[in-house]
Amino acid sequence: MAINKCLVNLFILLLFFCSVALSSIEVAQSIDVQNQIKPLQGDENSCVYTVYIRTSKTWNAGTDSIISVAFYDITGNGILIKDLEAWGGVMGQGYDYYERGNLDIFTGRGPCLESPICSMKLMSDGTGEHHGWYCNYVEVTSTGSHRGCGQELFTVEQWLALDRSPHELTAVRDNCKDDRLGRDDDIVYFGDAVLVTF
Repeated sequence: MAINKCLVNLFILLLFFCSVALSSIEVAQSIDVQNQIKPLQGDENSCVYTVYIRTSKTWNAGTDSIISVAFYDITGNGILIKDLEAWGGVMGQGYDYYERGNLDIFTGRGPCLESPICSMKLMSDGTGEHHGWYCNYVEVTSTGSHRGCGQELFTVEQWLALDRSPHELTAVRDNCKDDRLGRDDDIVYFGDAVLVTF
């Protein structure tokens, strides 16, 4: 199963780089790249992350809010993706993310972490016509040059809503049992994904 996910990641990586090459002129005109990216020792420290998010089939489980996620390793380093859809939504133009019963897929580049991902902080900004969202799970895979393929599943099974219990817009899942989440110390920007270190 993990090998299949790695192959899917590599295929998505290939598609990602092809689409970047084809749209590089448009991107260069619309984004001031120098102000968006601070390289981290070149591309050898760039990994590809693929995030799978399952929204519950429960009535009104979908949301129109902007969803962000931070992934951490056991050392306390992590990456923050401020808007998953803008960072790496691959479901196609006009697709409505985070709707009831959806399995949404996002992929993009970010700085590589020293250790495998084992903690996650999932966040909703609470905006949109319907802000409440029930997430079943988040799964992340990562791969990079001269690195193995990592995979971690975070069972969420929680509302991210102010009008439903637990009345929070954040869900933290710590599979490595490290008490370092929630700090905003050193943040290194890398496009729409940022490296967070403690």
